[in-house]
Amino acid sequence: MFFSVVVPTYNRLPILRQCLAALAAQDLSTAPGVDGYEVVVVDDGSTDQTVTVLRQATDPHLRLLQQNHGGAAMARNLGVMAARGNVIVFIDSDLVVVKGFLAAHARALQRHWRRHGNRLCFTYGAVINTSNFARPTTEPHKLTDLSWAYFATGNVAIDRQLLLRSGLFDPRFCQYGWEDLELGERLWKLGVALVRCPEAVGYHWHPPFQLRQIPQLIQQEKERARMALVFYRKHPTLRVRMIIQFTWLHLLLWQVLTLGGLLNARTMTPLLAALVRWERPGWALELLRLHLNRICVQTIFAEARQQRRQAPQPS
Repeated sequence: MFFSVVVPTYNRLPILRQCLAALAAQDLSTAPGVDGYEVVVVDDGSTDQTVTVLRQATDPHLRLLQQNHGGAAMARNLGVMAARGNVIVFIDSDLVVVKGFLAAHARALQRHWRRHGNRLCFTYGAVINTSNFARPTTEPHKLTDLSWAYFATGNVAIDRQLLLRSGLFDPRFCQYGWEDLELGERLWKLGVALVRCPEAVGYHWHPPFQLRQIPQLIQQEKERARMALVFYRKHPTLRVRMIIQFTWLHLLLWQVLTLGGLLNARTMTPLLAALVRWERPGWALELLRLHLNRICVQTIFAEARQQRRQAPQPS
């Protein structure tokens, strides 16, 4: 087994340095079936010093690929096509992993391959969210870190040939969200098993929430809504409608939870500001998510209506 760790990145140099340092320090001694690994960083048109710094890097595992800014789906596809390994690991460039990260993925994959006699699986490691830039790996596991997503590329490992068979990522997902879960839907239809691998821990760093991030977060939710419809048009099933929250039940849910929209970014600003002052930015962000989820679901319905109006009418 030889790993290719594919890491798309865009203007994240400070945390990318920590991500790559953690990958350079991997200990494979507890996974005797692993021959080695490479780290394929795909720069998605960064405008900071990412490319300059990586070109000067001395880590023998590191390879740099570049593309014009086209999104994570295109970047991951480029990384997979250039990969030398027979197993692909996807992580984000703001993930800092433990020393036994690759070894844990290897052991879990090999156990499943032996037990089932095929490679129809992928391993899904633990992702712990943190805002601690100096020491991200000290963050404890929290209830909010649990994820029920089937295929989220923040921390997964999968056989490369199986990935190629699935068709890779759809480049139409050029904005924020859903490109990994859409690929996951195709893997699910192929009967690919999810194997949880809690020992493969990655610490997902993000800056502490601040009020000035609200416009960006709102824009992100609108992009996520548009990409959700791309997902649904490819897989027009009730299962996908539930995943993307494209149901009247979800629309009603977020209306109720936001008191018909009375709880929004403007009306909650004093409370959000107080929580930030009290050093509870995580609480502030979770409260704001009520408003953000309402925006996302409303945008999905609005975009769907707009697309129906613009669709050619039968002659």
